[in-house]
Amino acid sequence: MPFHALPRLGDRWSPLHFLGALGSGGIVVTFFLWFMFWVPHAGRPVPVFEDIAAAFAAGGPAMQAMIAAAYAGIAFFAILHLRLLAWNLAEYAAFRKTAAHAALRASNAETQLLAAPLTVAMSVNMGFILGLVFVPGLWSAVEYLFPAALLAFLAIGGWALRLIGDFFGRVLSTGGFDCAKNNSLAQMLPAFALSMVGVGLSAPAAMSAHAGLAAVSLLLSTLFIAAAAMLGALALFLGFRAMMEHGAAEEGAPTLLVGIPILTIIGIALMRQGHGLHVHLDDHAGAAESFTLLARIVAAQAVIGAFGFMVLKRQGYAARFIDRAAPSVGAYALVCPLVAGAVMAQFFVNKGLVSAGLIDRFDAAYWALSAAALILQFAAIRLALRLNARLLAPVPRPAAA
Repeated sequence: MPFHALPRLGDRWSPLHFLGALGSGGIVVTFFLWFMFWVPHAGRPVPVFEDIAAAFAAGGPAMQAMIAAAYAGIAFFAILHLRLLAWNLAEYAAFRKTAAHAALRASNAETQLLAAPLTVAMSVNMGFILGLVFVPGLWSAVEYLFPAALLAFLAIGGWALRLIGDFFGRVLSTGGFDCAKNNSLAQMLPAFALSMVGVGLSAPAAMSAHAGLAAVSLLLSTLFIAAAAMLGALALFLGFRAMMEHGAAEEGAPTLLVGIPILTIIGIALMRQGHGLHVHLDDHAGAAESFTLLARIVAAQAVIGAFGFMVLKRQGYAARFIDRAAPSVGAYALVCPLVAGAVMAQFFVNKGLVSAGLIDRFDAAYWALSAAALILQFAAIRLALRLNARLLAPVPRPAAA
């Protein structure tokens, strides 16, 4: 999408526009994983600027090209994410003053507001990545950053819990939830938001050298991951109950794939927690346990993906809501499963298969399997840019008289 002036939508804006910024932030993560798994970073759980610079200086043309491409991808999509986030926050502020906002708060769609804290939590995660890869010497000060990150994620988590409390407080005290119109998995958005907060809170557990801070990280991330799992299970039951009776909502069909990003986020959080337990509590979960966890997540995601895309194909979703002149803003929800699939594929290959000794790093089998992650990554990029170009096109100025 060219960096043109973004339109002012007023009451035509939807909280689902936040998913455009969310997708761009997720794409930043997919490029960071190139560094994570292809650049040596001995002695550190994640690569930093110094590791990348050393790999570039010592590497051949292929390594240097990969590093240059990853830096370009991270920079471009980070700028795009921040630009879309700022635009959405401004639109959200204006939207809150409209009658459409009041109507939204009185309907099933009130939970769409969770897209805001979900995206801001992604921004904090992305900010940590930018610091690692662009700021020399950051790792020497990282222990001072972890408490600030925990406070930031707690603030975002509190925002999300307040929105969730408003919704459940309304529907459980006065009713008004329309079960017939709940024929999608749109109500999984609160679980998605809480899981994003949870994975952010889990970072110090994996990376901090201080046992106390790691313990706080473990406890807080467990709280939010547990809450996400409970809300997700509830939304899954209610959504399928309505879909079995009324069929899946055609415009909301992409929500059938929301389990894919939620599983990826929870999987990464559990991996981080496991690493923290290993370092600080001498709990030695081995490669077999990591392989089993990742294999189960990938299998569940494959089932969700097959089921969701079957419904999308039967309903002709692409032709009706993506290819038409004015795509549906809900189509942004398709970027997240592609990103999450690419991320989990990278983890499965590197932390599952390679760590378990089932394949060798950088052999033919490795690259054949890694190709799946790259295909999903570039499919996400293509879809995100396509939707941005059409949903966020500048409004034509009226012709001069």
